[in-house]
Amino acid sequence: MSRSHMPATMLSDLCDVDALAAARSMRWRPGLAAPAHSEIFASGCEGGGAGLALALACDALRSSLAEDEDRRAVLWVQDRAAVRLTGRPYRPGLPAELRRRLIHVVAEKAEDALFALEEGLRCRDLAFVIGELTGNPKALDFTASRRLSLAAEKHGVPLWLVRLDAERDLSSARMRWDVRAAASPPPRWNAAAPGNPSWRAELFRARAHALGEWILRDDGRSLVAAPPHSVGVAAAAGDRPLASG
Repeated sequence: MSRSHMPATMLSDLCDVDALAAARSMRWRPGLAAPAHSEIFASGCEGGGAGLALALACDALRSSLAEDEDRRAVLWVQDRAAVRLTGRPYRPGLPAELRRRLIHVVAEKAEDALFALEEGLRCRDLAFVIGELTGNPKALDFTASRRLSLAAEKHGVPLWLVRLDAERDLSSARMRWDVRAAASPPPRWNAAAPGNPSWRAELFRARAHALGEWILRDDGRSLVAAPPHSVGVAAAAGDRPLASG
């Protein structure tokens, strides 16, 4: 008997429909509400960590009902080593709606950067906070991480903390990503233009979602995701939207 002619009772015996539906609902996808505190592990040899942090922050902002009315400032904190590795945020390259809203802070030490991050999270006049720290500084222990999580949750200001050239250590971050740059598909209209920013992102810790890996792309209007194995097909097809996954 072919599968298409199996009675519904037999199909239900072969697979737990409710379990499959529950598993699908737990999968992360762009457009979902962002956790208060996320970490992104990335190489200091590329700007992928900061790029994805910004893309995730903008995705969360777009999913907010008050997106059109939100004109709050955004805070970007770097320690001095992060500035040497990846450079300062380039305002003309930021989304147009954020260019005049950016507050950039360079801290000499990790302790100073953590202080600035926590103070920013206590300010409800900020839409979100991005931080970039290098390595595994002693100041960023579990207690310090917990302080950041509590401040973000209490005041409703989300934090994306980029960990450059860092080992996976203890953290209270609700979601933790490992990110590296991925090849961009060729642009549809101008072969000499750069493609959309792309990342291979592994979600290796999450409280509310199943773990997984995606190719993420920011087309300037939305963040889209696809399984890693589909990147070759998408690249061959040109710079077209990927199906959410």
